[in-house]
Amino acid sequence: MKPLVVVDVVGLTPDLLRHMPNLSALSGRAALGTVLPAVTCSAQATFLTGLTPAEHGIVGNGWYFRDLGEVHLWRQHNRLVRGEKLWETARRFHPSYRAANVCWWYAMGATTDITVTPRPIYHADGRKSPDCYVRPPALHDRLTGALGEFPLFQYWGPTASLRSSEWIVGAAVKVFREERPDLLLVYVPHLDYDLQRFGPSSARAARAAADVDRAVRPLLELDATVVVLSEYGITEARRPVDVNRALRRAGLLEVYAQAGMEYLDPWTSRAFAVADHQIAHVYVRDPADVPRVRAVLAESPGVDEVFDRAAQASVGLDHERSGELVAVAEPDAWFTYYYWLDDARAPDFARGVDIHRKPGYDPAELFFDPADRWAKARAGLNLARKKVGLRYAMDVVPLDPSCVRGTHGRLPDRDADGPVLLCSEPLDRDRVEAVEVRDLLLELQGMPVKESQR
Repeated sequence: MKPLVVVDVVGLTPDLLRHMPNLSALSGRAALGTVLPAVTCSAQATFLTGLTPAEHGIVGNGWYFRDLGEVHLWRQHNRLVRGEKLWETARRFHPSYRAANVCWWYAMGATTDITVTPRPIYHADGRKSPDCYVRPPALHDRLTGALGEFPLFQYWGPTASLRSSEWIVGAAVKVFREERPDLLLVYVPHLDYDLQRFGPSSARAARAAADVDRAVRPLLELDATVVVLSEYGITEARRPVDVNRALRRAGLLEVYAQAGMEYLDPWTSRAFAVADHQIAHVYVRDPADVPRVRAVLAESPGVDEVFDRAAQASVGLDHERSGELVAVAEPDAWFTYYYWLDDARAPDFARGVDIHRKPGYDPAELFFDPADRWAKARAGLNLARKKVGLRYAMDVVPLDPSCVRGTHGRLPDRDADGPVLLCSEPLDRDRVEAVEVRDLLLELQGMPVKESQR
């Protein structure tokens, strides 16, 4: 069986390929359908299971865990993804089939043979140091010895850069050559950064595309069938929509205060939103409040559609983890997580890169606050404090989200704005739906798709 390398180049669209000669040279190309929400965790789970979010349960990059009474984004345990994974299906036909995951999501606890995923060290004194979780454990030191420590601060945040994608590609090539897996999954995030920072039609986006094209070339040269795909396309962002503030002004969202800071109170709120790019899951405690909450959302500028449970079923999103309502932003709009009405009352984590405490996605984390002339200097001082073992707070993120220029999450209005699938082998179709990716990958390795239908 010829090995299969699946490269997830986040944010790749047909239009960007004109800046990417290495990827453009691949012989197979097809438009790729995505899922609602068109976000990383939902799309990847669909690619690997052939199921919709309503079936595999990954309704976004995070959601409100009703049994915990807490909002959690960017969880890592693979058990959250329901359904048989691609490599598990393959093992039914080839019991010795070996799979490697280099930085695709939900890697922890997965049944892959080899795993590499970002995993900081959380020290007892509160410091956080870059590192990665690697299985088998002996592989960790071989990777970091050859490539250096995982560049966590170039993987996300104001200093996110090509370096993290280069590290991931280097790790993937090393894994392929040393471990010889039958399946190698590789996540390449760099396009996502500059397209959200500067917009998909900017000169910086073109430069980022060319940089990624050079970075992934070693993967294209492996002795394997190579599939390159993307989860979504990024479109121009012009209007942040403060959905939680609208709910608060309507008397539906509640907060509690500590040390002069306000925190979302999901236990007492009648309604609140978990914002996730252009999608917001809106959780409504009392079913009798649903009509009123829906009216508040529908009247908010920048909201395109509001799906109740019946409408969610029509787009494959009717899962128990979903909100009672799901709001979809207009094409140039996106949802903030902000719920405070006065920036002086914002929680301290709002000004930092804190993906696990914010009750929603915050693309402003990609920026140093342009209104703070000392933000970069203070970031440098904080890094110096870190190097000598002192605690620090990286409070450099703006609370004005108008700097964000690119977004995603809604279904694309046209294929040119959507994802694309490329292959080193010719394809017999010009369009592939997200739920068809799993079976296409099985087909490329000669496995009987009809016997593996969900």
